[in-house]
Amino acid sequence: MLMQVMTNELASRSDMDQLYRMLRGVSRTFALSIEQLPQGLRDSITIAYLLFRVSDALEDDEDLPAHEKAALLRTWVRVLEGGAPVEELTSAIASLDPNNPEIEVAQQAGNVMSALHSLPTEVEEAILLRLTRSTEGMARWQDHGPYVEDEPALDDYMHQVAGRVGYLLTDVFSWYSPIVRERRSILMPLSRECGLALQTVNIIRGMRKDYERGWVFVPQSYYESVGLTRETLFDPRCSDKALMVVEMLAAKAERHLWGGLQYVIHIPRRLHSIRLACMWPVYFAVGTLAVSRNNANVLLSEAKIGRDQVSQIVASTRLLGWSNHWLRFYYHLLAQPGDGVEKALASLIPSAS
Repeated sequence: MLMQVMTNELASRSDMDQLYRMLRGVSRTFALSIEQLPQGLRDSITIAYLLFRVSDALEDDEDLPAHEKAALLRTWVRVLEGGAPVEELTSAIASLDPNNPEIEVAQQAGNVMSALHSLPTEVEEAILLRLTRSTEGMARWQDHGPYVEDEPALDDYMHQVAGRVGYLLTDVFSWYSPIVRERRSILMPLSRECGLALQTVNIIRGMRKDYERGWVFVPQSYYESVGLTRETLFDPRCSDKALMVVEMLAAKAERHLWGGLQYVIHIPRRLHSIRLACMWPVYFAVGTLAVSRNNANVLLSEAKIGRDQVSQIVASTRLLGWSNHWLRFYYHLLAQPGDGVEKALASLIPSAS
């Protein structure tokens, strides 16, 4: 039997509706995944996701210098650990633009924390543990500076901002389902791979935007190996060499994405809604990676798949995502560069697992 026991002090549905609104404001694609989960999981993951977005908002704000970001992130850690009231954080960021959806989430941190306290103790403790460690890691990276030396350094950064999120999802899914709990030792390392996969694709997708705000997450060892510098990596005259660097990142993303697919496959097929919530971000990332490879535009603007492609992936996986055999087939079809995405979107091939 699935565990859906909640505390007696659940957040009201109107409060949760407000949190769902904020969720859609910061990420339509993740909202799509989260909102089709069973109610108990939906509430828990929504609250957890918004709390992580508080940390993201502090890390990503373009108007704050790095030392202020680090200080705010450590204030947030004290709030999470119970050593400071949430108002200490929200008052410090009251002057930031509330029209930015991420800033709105951070400024509403008190309401999200109230909702957190309504969750079962086991879930609340898991969220606080993973979130606190992630936020500490973000603060450390703000102290470090806007560059990444090599692949191990990149893995460390991505673990702080995404790998720990994968751990948290497995924590919460294990609380919800005894079957998932039995597979926890297999799922936990794969959940980290899933987080690193999505973050590597995010880095490829947002290379130009990150550079314009002062950050380059591409490892120095990657671009220096082909004779480029931080600046020439984005020089159109060096696009041939720069695309070699993009391919290094793409190959890394591909390795992690395969682990992400294995994570989905190891979730029991009877938990179809959980599988869908996990497979959609993976397949969106696979499609994004396919359109980014050998594409010089990724160095000039953000790369992404269209809404029609998102809708087709959702429809296809809803219908056929029960089959692990089909999931592997669809992964490989989506991963094809060029027209591979279009072929995959047009393909609805039933197959027994």
